[in-house]
Amino acid sequence: MNSKNQFSTKKAFRFKRFAQKSYSVFNSIHRAVTIGVLSGCALMSAHAASVNPAESVIIQTKSDTIPEKELDEVVVTASKASLPLNLSAKMVTVITAKEIERAPVKSIEDLLNHYSGVDVLQRGPHGVQADITLRGGSFDQTAILLNGINLTNPQTGHYSFDIPINLSDIERIEIVQGPSSLTFGASAFSGGINIITKKDIQSNAFAKLEGGMHNLFGAEARGAYRAKSSVHTLSAGYKRSGGYIANSDYEIANVLWQSRFDINGSHIDIQAGMNDKKYGANTFYAAAYPNQYDDTQGIFASIKGETGGKLKFIPQLYWSRHYDTYHLFRPGTPDIPSWYTAPNYHHSDVYGINLNMQYASSWGITSFGGEFRNEGVLSSNLGKPMRQKKDNYTLWDNRSNISFFAEHNFVFDKLTLSVGGLYNYNTALTDTLKADGFYPAINASYRATDAVSLYASWSKATRMPTFTDLYYKAGKHRGFTGLTPEYTQSAEVGLRYNTGILTANLNAFYTKGDNLIDWILNTSSNLYHAQNLASLNSYGASVDVGVNMSQWLGEQQPVQHVKIGYQHITQKSDNAKQDNPISAYVFNYLRHKFTLGIQHRVVKNLTFSWNLRWQERAGNYLKYIPATATENAKEVATPFKPFTLLDVKANYAFKKMNIFINANNLFNTTHVDFGNIPQPGFWLTGGISYIFE
Repeated sequence: MNSKNQFSTKKAFRFKRFAQKSYSVFNSIHRAVTIGVLSGCALMSAHAASVNPAESVIIQTKSDTIPEKELDEVVVTASKASLPLNLSAKMVTVITAKEIERAPVKSIEDLLNHYSGVDVLQRGPHGVQADITLRGGSFDQTAILLNGINLTNPQTGHYSFDIPINLSDIERIEIVQGPSSLTFGASAFSGGINIITKKDIQSNAFAKLEGGMHNLFGAEARGAYRAKSSVHTLSAGYKRSGGYIANSDYEIANVLWQSRFDINGSHIDIQAGMNDKKYGANTFYAAAYPNQYDDTQGIFASIKGETGGKLKFIPQLYWSRHYDTYHLFRPGTPDIPSWYTAPNYHHSDVYGINLNMQYASSWGITSFGGEFRNEGVLSSNLGKPMRQKKDNYTLWDNRSNISFFAEHNFVFDKLTLSVGGLYNYNTALTDTLKADGFYPAINASYRATDAVSLYASWSKATRMPTFTDLYYKAGKHRGFTGLTPEYTQSAEVGLRYNTGILTANLNAFYTKGDNLIDWILNTSSNLYHAQNLASLNSYGASVDVGVNMSQWLGEQQPVQHVKIGYQHITQKSDNAKQDNPISAYVFNYLRHKFTLGIQHRVVKNLTFSWNLRWQERAGNYLKYIPATATENAKEVATPFKPFTLLDVKANYAFKKMNIFINANNLFNTTHVDFGNIPQPGFWLTGGISYIFE
């Protein structure tokens, strides 16, 4: 390109690699792309450009004083338009493939435990089941996406991570904190987690085997085939364990297929997959019943397109289905009581169509479009009576969500300003005054220097009750059909610092929630009832610091990277102050979380990765004390205890082969995320992986 000489005297940012091709000027995957802080005019040119992967691109800036600087990633989920991380005006955490590879984990849920801004409440390890919350919210308030497709489960957020993906499939994970209805849709009440899979540029294959304590076995295989104008990948994974306590065994299988077709500057992405889980659910939902069992299957498919040019069209069509068979008594359990007649059967379906249009002008990038999303359930426990029974299902419900959005991103030399809003309508609320609403968002980022940027944002969001919130009736839990939607608004300010050697992010936020849904223990009936809370105010602050020791002190010294994170949250609620309730979710927020990660070399090719976390949870739970010869079983209100865990991974790399050993919970610490569900103690595993090219 002749422009390289034309602007050779300009100093600019250098982006080494862009994993998200939708920001079309950055289609130079695995190539250096040099770009300055964009003016609106330059942004228009960038948006319309189609770049050959072999080229480097330089775009003129209005400033001649910006020193060259290397950045690693593009964040695409903080706004409707794709913007580089340093231009983002939201608190975004990006977990890279390198971080995933060196982490001593076996699932996404395990991985998220190592980040201070994420609260992971596990019932079972290694991806069996976990609730993921952000900024003191509940698990139902976090949107879960795979390559931008919203797979959040409308039956219950307990199953939102029943998605067919292995750790080796992931390019990065983007965690967007705070209300994000404009970006992800109405379900992104407290934020969203978008899992981005690898986009291979050449044919290759990968295989991994591992085993360990408690009869653990795991296998993964992944292959990619590059054709002339398309890439196709297929991955499969399987893992099982005999369990660390009675009835904690599991068996999990994943299959994921992805294809990308490039057509005259546009592309089409197709993906489909299946997740199958079977696991012992010892005390998962009721402490008095240690022989619970769950059998789930998740299936999904989607197709997404993206055109080039000044006006871009990005349509999506998606469908997902989830089956759940929940047994209070595991099949084969002796002496099952006569009052227990059958398991609960659930079958949920989600389908939708989404269109995002982006227009580039001298004023920046304007995004506008809409989405139709339908959510339905068939069940033996959730919903309204069916006229005629179908298989094991006697109840049903269905609702549609219709939304329209608009957003504009102004990008100047030092300032990024994003203004937009979402209009949302839900058919389940047609006969109420709350059927529709408007949820605006304003985000701003100011780049004070090449290393320092300040950002601030304000946004509003809503969330519908899940079908479990509305209808569930079993054991000690009672849903409520009169629940109304949740509402929230949040403001945050932050500072981002990046020199390449040192990265830091400081953030403070305030969130006000209204009509929040929680399950509160009624002391007179001794039952948990779903109800709307009057209001909840959350105040929080976080700091994350990373130091690239190799770049700072050189490769000769052993320490390669150090990462520290801390988040503090305080909540105030009139409900909690007056009633001091036993809460299933909302009031049991993570008050403090500290994380520390250190990677260092021992000898050539042998590295150790240490991950420590300390956390303290607010709230109480009912500790179950089994019956004895002299006393009946009872439950005692018990506060959560803080705990510290240390995990380590040793990895030896030899050419394209890696041999690794994981030691989790190194000091065998006794701890719980949910009351009455003991988490694993020390667990040693090891394995081998190989890359074929």
